[in-house]
Amino acid sequence: MPSATRELSMRIRPAGAEPPRRAVRVGRRGPGRWAAVLLSVLLLGPVAACREPVVPPGAPTPWPAALARQWQWQWQLTGPLDVTVEADVFLLDPVRTTSAETAALRARHRRLVCQVPVGSYAATDPDADRFPAAVRGAPVAGATGRRWLDVRRWPALAPVLADRFRLCRGKGFGAVALDDADGYLHRPGFPLTFDDQLLFDRRVARLARSLDLSPGLVDDVPQVAALAPDFDFAVNQECVRRRECAKLLPFVDAYKPVFHVEYTGDPATFCVTTVGYGFASMRKDRALDADRTPCPLP
Repeated sequence: MPSATRELSMRIRPAGAEPPRRAVRVGRRGPGRWAAVLLSVLLLGPVAACREPVVPPGAPTPWPAALARQWQWQWQLTGPLDVTVEADVFLLDPVRTTSAETAALRARHRRLVCQVPVGSYAATDPDADRFPAAVRGAPVAGATGRRWLDVRRWPALAPVLADRFRLCRGKGFGAVALDDADGYLHRPGFPLTFDDQLLFDRRVARLARSLDLSPGLVDDVPQVAALAPDFDFAVNQECVRRRECAKLLPFVDAYKPVFHVEYTGDPATFCVTTVGYGFASMRKDRALDADRTPCPLP
């Protein structure tokens, strides 16, 4: 075939043929700095992470009712993570925990819960500059560098919290414990009411579920009766010392786990009470390192 004829035939499409497709460059809409931080945390982990496939859970963590009184748990926020602890559930910091560590825990069939502050922020948080000045409140007592957030301003908080939850999912967590979800009990710098807090906590629980995370309530004991239907589990600190363990029974009655910790007292004494209630209990230091003294199972 002459070269001119061959060139012409290459330019003419047969009738009914689809036009050639051009590569389309898709612009990624990111929420800003947090997305970049999230990506860098995932990619800059230890080399071991390259050998372990990082596969997020396919659904929120299940909590079978038949096992409601059979859980053992670990809460570690400081020190080298000990993945060999004999516990079914690990409550961890999603920023400092690596994808390799969560992969090792999931290989041992552990349930992973990330602790996310939803009602507060610290200047050292990678997303701190995303909170407008109008939502920043008073210091959180006993938590150096943390400040309360105005939980009434949901449109300003929701995108930031969603990205915090996405970090959990990207690291392989299947559940999230919502920390500092009780600002109305303190002096947050805003006139927060009981109902303001209820609305916010329910919104955050729904947000977690929309991102395939099982939501858990940290403390906020006065609202447990109202919030138990909205959450899958509870995390409680020192209900024995504070004499308020009975207020957590709406979770137990619904066959939902209550993960409880005491920082003082003899486990041989308080375990009788908390295991009798149906809690998963242990004694730990306030540093929340790897050491723990779990209560025996019933």
